[in-house]
This record gives sequence, structure tokens and C-alpha cells, in this order.
Amino acid sequence: MDKNISQILISESAIIERIKELGKKISLDYQGEPLTVICILKGAFIFLADLLRNISLHTSVEFIQVSSYGEKTESSGKIKIIQNLSESICNKNVLVVDDILDSGLTLSYMKELLILERPKTLKFCVLLNKSKDIIRETEVDYIGFEIPDRFVVGYGLDYAEQYRGLPYIATLE
Repeated sequence: MDKNISQILISESAIIERIKELGKKISLDYQGEPLTVICILKGAFIFLADLLRNISLHTSVEFIQVSSYGEKTESSGKIKIIQNLSESICNKNVLVVDDILDSGLTLSYMKELLILERPKTLKFCVLLNKSKDIIRETEVDYIGFEIPDRFVVGYGLDYAEQYRGLPYIATLE
């Protein structure tokens, strides 16, 4: 274990099991209809890869990159689009996948942005929910884990681009 990791909050095996459950539920909810999955980069890419392997539907994948953290441990409160969608989502079933629900700003912003594209359905899935200090309410349809209000890394989540490759979710010293 890295010397800067203070505590493992969610083990690799717990993550794998929960993602299987989420994939099954999503597959049942869409009952064989095609699904467009939008991954919010960069933090959700590992979660997305594992989730897709557990969804038994025809899926297409889009990526959007936004930033509100930079190299800090708290959101700046300002959302900046770095990379936008490459295909239209009009009249499609859309599932937005993000790493963490924190203040609600990113998902609220994404909902406002994507609803303008007129998707058939629009749902949200997050690996982690630590929405203690919610600034904007955003309904999330699928949640992997509830966690305490701590800054976490691992399984795609980073601090200054470090720790993304950890197979578990942990807190830093």
C-alpha cells in the first residue's frame, strides 16, 4: 500500500461485486433497448469499462470531459467543458456515468446541457455518493456506494493525476 494512503474505504472485491449488481439492474431497466453511455472523464473511465462488461445491452459510448477540481481536493464550483460529445444523443436512451456525486454541480450542469439534446431518456449513475454538502440537487438513478465526506482516490479517482490505478477506493493522509 502507498505510504500516502491512510485508509482503504472500499475493497477491490466489493467494487467488483457492486458493479455486477449495477450492470444487472441497468440491463433489466432498459429491457433490451439500445443504450448510449456517456462517461464523464477522467475519473469515471475505469468504472465505465467494468460497468459496460456487466451490461447485457447493445451500447454505444460517448465521452465528455469536464473539470471543477484542477489540482485541488475541493471543487472550484465552476464547471469547464474540456471535451464535448462527438455524436448526437437525440431520441436515444442515455446513461451518464460519473465517478462521484459530491456537490451536485457537475451532474446538475450535465443534466441542463444534455436535456437540450432531447434524449429519449436520461439517467445518471455514479460509483460514489458523498453528497453531504449538496449545492444543487440532482436525481441519481444508480449509486454504487455511499461514502463519508472525505477526499478519495483510486479506481479512476485521482489527486493531481496520481492514484487512478489503485484497484480500491482509499483516503489520503
